Amino acid sequence: MRAMNHVDKPVSFDPDALRRKVSEISVAAPGETQDAGKTVDLNPLARRIATQFSVDTYSPSMIIGLLRLLEFGALLALGYSIHALYVSSMGLPFLYLLVIVGGAAIGVLILQLADAYQVPALRSPWRMTPRILAAWALAFGAMALIVFFFKSGEHYSRVWFASWFAAGALYLVIERQVIAYSIRRWARNGTMERRAVIVGGGEPAKELIRALEHQPENDIRICGIFDDRDERRSPAIIAGYPKLGNVAELVEFARLARIDMLIISLPLSAEARILALLKKLWVLPVDIRLAAHSKGLRFRPRSYSQVGSLPMLDIFDKPIADWDNVAKRLFDVFFSVVAILLLWPVMLGAAIAVKLSSPGPVIFKQKRHGFNNEIIEVYKFRSMYTHLADPTAKAAVTKGDPRVTRVGRFLRKSSIDELPQFFNVLKGDLSLVGPRPHAIQAQSNDRKYVDVIESYFARHRVKPGVTGWAQINGWRGEIDHDDKIRFRTEFDLYYIENWSLWLDLKILVLTPFRLLNTENAY
Repeated sequence: MRAMNHVDKPVSFDPDALRRKVSEISVAAPGETQDAGKTVDLNPLARRIATQFSVDTYSPSMIIGLLRLLEFGALLALGYSIHALYVSSMGLPFLYLLVIVGGAAIGVLILQLADAYQVPALRSPWRMTPRILAAWALAFGAMALIVFFFKSGEHYSRVWFASWFAAGALYLVIERQVIAYSIRRWARNGTMERRAVIVGGGEPAKELIRALEHQPENDIRICGIFDDRDERRSPAIIAGYPKLGNVAELVEFARLARIDMLIISLPLSAEARILALLKKLWVLPVDIRLAAHSKGLRFRPRSYSQVGSLPMLDIFDKPIADWDNVAKRLFDVFFSVVAILLLWPVMLGAAIAVKLSSPGPVIFKQKRHGFNNEIIEVYKFRSMYTHLADPTAKAAVTKGDPRVTRVGRFLRKSSIDELPQFFNVLKGDLSLVGPRPHAIQAQSNDRKYVDVIESYFARHRVKPGVTGWAQINGWRGEIDHDDKIRFRTEFDLYYIENWSLWLDLKILVLTPFRLLNTENAY
């Protein structure tokens, strides 16, 4: 992307290069104090606003995806119901089933191609009615052609075919009116909106806010402004929105509130300052965009997205979002239930062995960092003597550690002590696959992990997992050297940036085999 300044000299700005610079910074310079991920105190106004936005919203892409599924199911059900009422109630022949499923799918596909699933189209049902009816008619035309070319028209009832078309058209018209009303209601009560925070103040932020507010049918809710500069350069109120704090406070704010997007409002020429901001902000599980609404800018394809008609440079995307998150959750629940059904005898035996080996509870609960630095309680079979246990894990377990029971030593080496975490997965605190959750006070050489590696908290942009990419690559067990947490973090960040269900399945399949290597587990 190139921009022309006031003297018509090209100013180059490469989002990909900027993203690489941030991602490659993983080790803090000696003696440098890092604040990314550390807790700071919010002022009362910022805390109150964060609490106000602490409830999750539904993104437009999720609602549109559900609408596609709804319309496919409804059109299919209409075709089946009319067949049962008019043609035969004794069952659905295969040829009818093929046409009903195919027709509903083709209908949704053509509606998609007609842009009938865009939010502006959903908000304006009467304007879109001719296009929706044309799309449904085109779908029926396609089905008629297919039936004609396969010479199977005599197998179908023309009355059924026409009735299905009429019922489907009526349904789509009425349903789109209901959807339009619902979207307006969801927009008013905040159910369907994208929450954004502006980073940077002054005149650029004011221009950006005004431009966003003038977007027709805007779904962006501005939650506040954060800026490191004082009030001389960044006033306390900008375009009617309060400045809630500095960038360090923004990190804490975004962990209390459910924020979807950070929009950096700085000149593209301020690359050094933008990079400094991103080094602090990229640890958050949000979309990070750079406002690029100045006149005269030109973009490479796929280097930017748009909020309404405003161009935004895509710096970082929230990992595993929307339907990817749904797919991963279904994956987690299914395989966790399978694992519990298969391994319950092992878990029962472990519980009995723990109870008989030493007094105390069977399950050990430990507070660890979860998604977005939230504190979660992780379950394990107790492997230490109760009076010697360390819930903070400040003192890591070492080889031959006298705090570990004989049964506990076997459970830890075989990783059987981790099996209760399948219930954490069902609760939603953990995923089956992801970066391993570490105890809150875990340390390496008397330093917290965030003091060893700058990008440590970027691991928490996704849910932690029972197993992970780092674990199957040999990075499990005691962390007695700074390099171990550095390598773990690098493998965890690779997993986040390259996530897919296939990668999760690969890690899950390889985990039992890699657990045979017990060299670092004690």
